[in-house]
Amino acid sequence: MAPGITYRQIVREIALDNFGYVTTRQAAAAGVPPVELPKLASRGGLQSVSYGLYRMPDIPSTAFDQFAEALLRSGDGAYLHGDSVLALFGLADVNPRRIKVAVPRRARPKLPAFIELTQARGGVRTTVYQGLISQPVADAILECRGRIETERLLRAAKEARDEGLLTTTEWYRVRDGLQP
Repeated sequence: MAPGITYRQIVREIALDNFGYVTTRQAAAAGVPPVELPKLASRGGLQSVSYGLYRMPDIPSTAFDQFAEALLRSGDGAYLHGDSVLALFGLADVNPRRIKVAVPRRARPKLPAFIELTQARGGVRTTVYQGLISQPVADAILECRGRIETERLLRAAKEARDEGLLTTTEWYRVRDGLQP
């Protein structure tokens, strides 16, 4: 740690890159002892969200905060999937009540009602959108078959293609996959 840099400044830098959130593990990796986070929270510099997860209250909220919180609460290897990926981009007019998060191994963390955990299948591809680990949009659209009308999914795929979220190959794969 450089002279004159406080733990609060280090934590703030981490939080700025994570939608206002910081985990005990992230802070420790940056040289902040884990015991410092509860101290900062008791002084009002952080809000305790859950065990090992804190939020910097003076960092402005964004549309992606709940998605980030869901991933951080779910643990390592967690990623957004299904209609939650579509909601991330406002595709297919979906507004799920719960954020769907897939985890690579069985997990039983105590989660709020807005998070739904599922166990990931092996060999699933992931990518990063807006700094959030996620299932690729093409795979998410195809996963929603049978739960969302095909016409809405086709419109979502076209919109995703127009926004550069689908490559030409993915667009053809999704279009073919949505045909009856």
